[in-house]
Amino acid sequence: MQLQDILFSQGFGTRRICSGLVQQGLVSVGEDSSPCTDPSTAFKEEGLVFRVQGEVWHYHARAYLLLHKPAGYECSQKPSTYPSVYTLLPGPLRQRGGGAAAGVQAVGRLDQDTTGLLLMSDDGKFIHRMTSPRHHVPKVYEAQVKHPLDARQIARLLEGVVLDDDPKPVKAQACEAVSEHHLRLTLTEGKYHQVKRMVAAVGNRVEGLHRSSIGGLVLSPDLKAGQWRWLTAAEVLALTQKAPGAASAQGGA
Repeated sequence: MQLQDILFSQGFGTRRICSGLVQQGLVSVGEDSSPCTDPSTAFKEEGLVFRVQGEVWHYHARAYLLLHKPAGYECSQKPSTYPSVYTLLPGPLRQRGGGAAAGVQAVGRLDQDTTGLLLMSDDGKFIHRMTSPRHHVPKVYEAQVKHPLDARQIARLLEGVVLDDDPKPVKAQACEAVSEHHLRLTLTEGKYHQVKRMVAAVGNRVEGLHRSSIGGLVLSPDLKAGQWRWLTAAEVLALTQKAPGAASAQGGA
């Protein structure tokens, strides 16, 4: 692929802008620190490492990211009150591919006051796989609740509660009281404000919510709020493999 096309695919601007970056000597490829000034120079994309204005970038045909979402950010390209979670990412990740649907997209949403693991990608099939109600993708939430937890509340969450928008009960795949005010809940459905509404349905109230895991992928404490990283190929494969014996279900919160 020509260098100008590589830069365009990775989100460094229009083809004209990418060509200009190369011609101005702002791009170098591989271990060679000297710039490549011919935009039409071809390189093998797989494993390609390049520098743009001194910053190191790795070529990725598709973007799969894990973001530790902090509180006070909306999972929207056009936020209404709080800043967009997309502002936490570097510009190229927000512009990959160009066009109206440029950049990575959040895989599902977290409320502005909810923290934790948020996946982002520009792969439509991956996003569909992770969010479609046809697939069984468990998501683990850590909820701080107002009132002390008791066995009755846990039992009801496991048995199923009725929310106001659906007569069919929804239930937790797993549920435990980690402490008197710390509830760990695993869901495989994706209804609006589901954790908060389920907890309210059993007579308690969520005062803090954090997503710690999706599909077996756990948010590491080493990744601080507001930071992001690339998923490894093994992590992407593990997320997209169907769980043994999993039936059709629903997925998020």
